[in-house]
Amino acid sequence: MLLAYIMARSCLVAAVVSVARRSGARPVSAFSTSFLVRTSPRSLVHHATSNRPVMSSSTLFMSTSTSTTPAIVPRVKAANATSPSDGPVVIKGWVRTVRKQKTLAFVEVNDGSNLSGIQCVLAFDDLDESSRKEINKLTTGCAVVVEGPLVESQGGKQAVEVAATCLKVVGDCPAETYPLAKKRHSLEYLRTIAHLRPRTNTVAAVARVRSQLAGAIHAFFQQSGFVFVQTPLITASDCEGAGEMFRVTTLDLDHVDSLPLTKNNEGKETVDFSQDFFAKPAFLTVSGQLGAETHACALGDVYTFGPTFRAENSQTTRHLAEFHMVEPEMAFADLEMAMDNAEAMLKFVTQHVLENCQDDLQFFGKFYEQTLLKRLETLVSQPFARVAYRDAIVYLQEEIAKDPSKWQFPNVEFGTDLATEHERWLAETKFNSCVFVYNYPKSIKAFYMRDNDEDGGETVNAMDLLVPGVGELVGGSQREERLDVLEKKMGELDLVKDDYWWYLDLRRFGSVPHAGYGLGFERLVTYICGIENIREAIAFPRYPGNAEF
Repeated sequence: MLLAYIMARSCLVAAVVSVARRSGARPVSAFSTSFLVRTSPRSLVHHATSNRPVMSSSTLFMSTSTSTTPAIVPRVKAANATSPSDGPVVIKGWVRTVRKQKTLAFVEVNDGSNLSGIQCVLAFDDLDESSRKEINKLTTGCAVVVEGPLVESQGGKQAVEVAATCLKVVGDCPAETYPLAKKRHSLEYLRTIAHLRPRTNTVAAVARVRSQLAGAIHAFFQQSGFVFVQTPLITASDCEGAGEMFRVTTLDLDHVDSLPLTKNNEGKETVDFSQDFFAKPAFLTVSGQLGAETHACALGDVYTFGPTFRAENSQTTRHLAEFHMVEPEMAFADLEMAMDNAEAMLKFVTQHVLENCQDDLQFFGKFYEQTLLKRLETLVSQPFARVAYRDAIVYLQEEIAKDPSKWQFPNVEFGTDLATEHERWLAETKFNSCVFVYNYPKSIKAFYMRDNDEDGGETVNAMDLLVPGVGELVGGSQREERLDVLEKKMGELDLVKDDYWWYLDLRRFGSVPHAGYGLGFERLVTYICGIENIREAIAFPRYPGNAEF
């Protein structure tokens, strides 16, 4: 009953508005002091038989007269303003440029929905007195609301422009102190004003691509029957066994002398974390994998997608202290299946971005990497190569022997943890494609990776996906499902079994072969956008010495 009432009411309002328009009622201002927000059925869908721009779900019913018949003024996003409108629309955004002439003003307004924004033409004779006064307040960066019909543009840069009839400056922006003057700023400078850098073309384009990538990742796994699991950010387990973790504590570190102490097994005094908030040492997680495994061993196929943290003192262009990981786990699966899934996922999300972010990708191709579109199209169309680690080492040794002076790390042998230059050579030169390197030495991989039976456990059933321009993008493995083997490996690495009792239980009760991988989301963003530094791939980068904003 309620739904029928709402639909009938909406249809009645739409009919009244239609009658008002046909009767020649004067379009009212979007800036009156009295207005109501309503939802119109027309604003929710795009008519298949119409070329009208898609409207947002909120529309403004406003009146400045004594008439009881309100006019509807829909808001349009710049990205959807592709053809002339039947009546006035509202544009809301921030001014990029202002050009004033004797009888006209040209204002470029960007609302964040696309790269170019939309041009608003203000003919002084068509504006009311209050709007003409507002023109003098226009500066780069100020927030405005502009009303007027969409008409065919007189220039060649865009299809339509706004023939403005009303203008309101919502938020002033003093030109003399605004940090973003109309010129190109270095990416390093923009990091110092990270609260404003989304207003720049590069960072805004990255944000839009990032958003589309995140949505596509969820779509791929949901359509593939995976269950989305949210694993904890606070943990007592070191997934990687590397010890590079941020500690979480409520103990009073401002007064070290008051910290509770106890003695460890070696008789040395150490902080008594049983007195801490969680009654044990706690850290920010480096991975959601272990938690995801618990659900994979009950639900079959699951994935996590969330923030992770690593206290690695690295200032490279590839590392962050806070980043996001996409981590699927698949029960009854082996490494081959994990590689197949990773390849399918990357092709899916890349194709999605190619179809939905063409303007932004062309921008990156123009200013950052000229071959970007070709590289992404090749990723989608070309099968990924696969090579065993031992063979990859042989290929590298043969290439390095030609001229060792060209390499920063010329000493490569079995057991070498491949450097970025090695990874990129394999992907960009040797195979000229994305390439899975698999069966890594046990000594350089995490404790949970399954030992290979063929070589007596010298290698583990693990893989890294190397991509041109970046190097490692994905890391994964078949997990060790054999309880005795896993306990032995944990002992060799001095991991406390009691901290992982629940993880070991998965091997005690209904253990199955299972596999998974981790994708560094920010690395994927840099790869798709063709930008070099991972600090541009996230809104507020965290790295050694920096936790601003």
